[in-house]
Amino acid sequence: MALIKEVRGKSPKHGKDCWFAENAVLAGDIEMGDECSVWFHAVIRGDVNAIKMGNKVNIQDGAIIHCTYERAATTLGNNVSVGHRAIVHGCTIHDNVLVGMGAIVMDNVIVESNVLIAAGAVVLENSHLESGYIYAGVPAKKVKKLSPEAFKDSVERIANNYVMYASWF
Repeated sequence: MALIKEVRGKSPKHGKDCWFAENAVLAGDIEMGDECSVWFHAVIRGDVNAIKMGNKVNIQDGAIIHCTYERAATTLGNNVSVGHRAIVHGCTIHDNVLVGMGAIVMDNVIVESNVLIAAGAVVLENSHLESGYIYAGVPAKKVKKLSPEAFKDSVERIANNYVMYASWF
């Protein structure tokens, strides 16, 4: 079972049908919904502020979810996929978002619903990502409108697949 730790009197809480890899770490003030998964070597650290996650959120291998003490909590909506080795820190990500592998999302960022953040992108502090687009680069910039078909084939498919993958374990 994952390392699940109480910090400052707060313990992680989760809904139904969640799966945590044996070497995942969940610490402190974390609330997550149903059908979430936290994969190998991923860390969700709610020690310095709150982390809230909706339903069908997957935190893939080596990803880090954290926040900033007394300044920036982290909120992830429903159907959010955080790719391998990504860092999500002190920001708000709404529903149906894919944070690509190795991407970094910094403090006080707001990511609207239906956004794809490309692998390796760096979303700078205080950025606001508009719904319906792909953002890529360093720093991340709006690069392409995301068609409903492409969205369904990427963001939605990945969130649903990770629910299935977790069931295998």
